[in-house]
Amino acid sequence: MDDLFKLLMQNARFTNEQLAVMLGISEKEVAEQIEQYERSGMIRGYKPVVDWEKIDTERVVARIELNVLPKRDFGFDEIAKRIMMFDEVETIYLVSGTYDLAITVAGKTFKDVALFVAQKLSPMDGVTSTSTSFVLRKYKEKNIIIEDEETDVRGNASL
Repeated sequence: MDDLFKLLMQNARFTNEQLAVMLGISEKEVAEQIEQYERSGMIRGYKPVVDWEKIDTERVVARIELNVLPKRDFGFDEIAKRIMMFDEVETIYLVSGTYDLAITVAGKTFKDVALFVAQKLSPMDGVTSTSTSFVLRKYKEKNIIIEDEETDVRGNASL
């Protein structure tokens, strides 16, 4: 991984001018290299890391682990491609371990996510089991700490 790519991973909002100064190269060279990253698919997009607690909208995120029966000659790809087409699905990974696929799903409410699992995901041909865990709080995402000054107001529950 080259230095320009490392800097973009740290902060994709650096300007080409800032990157050029940090790397000791011209802005044109920076722009050309970034364009090459995008054309080759090394960079597929730019998205902010959002603290949804600070936005006035309802949003629930769940991590769902699935066991599936892959079809012969297609492996896990066919079922993963069908699952990723649902708007609710934000990420999907083939994983090792107890489960085959791990997906991240978002909805407006816990019920929305539960209905997605019950009505769309679980009945899919090839899905043999699901395990859903709801995200209660984010502490760190994409190497960015999401932390406020607030303290836990529940206090200690010792006897």
